[in-house]
Amino acid sequence: MIMIWLYVERQGTEKIGNHAYYTFWYVLPTLPMFLVMPFLLTKGMNFWLALISCAVVTCVCFVLTAVLAKRFGVNLIP
Repeated sequence: MIMIWLYVERQGTEKIGNHAYYTFWYVLPTLPMFLVMPFLLTKGMNFWLALISCAVVTCVCFVLTAVLAKRFGVNLIP
């Protein structure tokens, strides 16, 4: 949807390509949260505590992804 919006606003293929490329790298560290959240909830953890735990997991995964991506020439943290 966003890429269509960018195209309709004539943002150019380079900007649309960059958006798609960096979206991939920013989505990767969020994926473990979708496994951790149901696990914690089924173990009886309070929703808010599980949510905070997932936020911490996501932050740690983002830093690890940024370090790994930098080895491939992708700079996620300016």
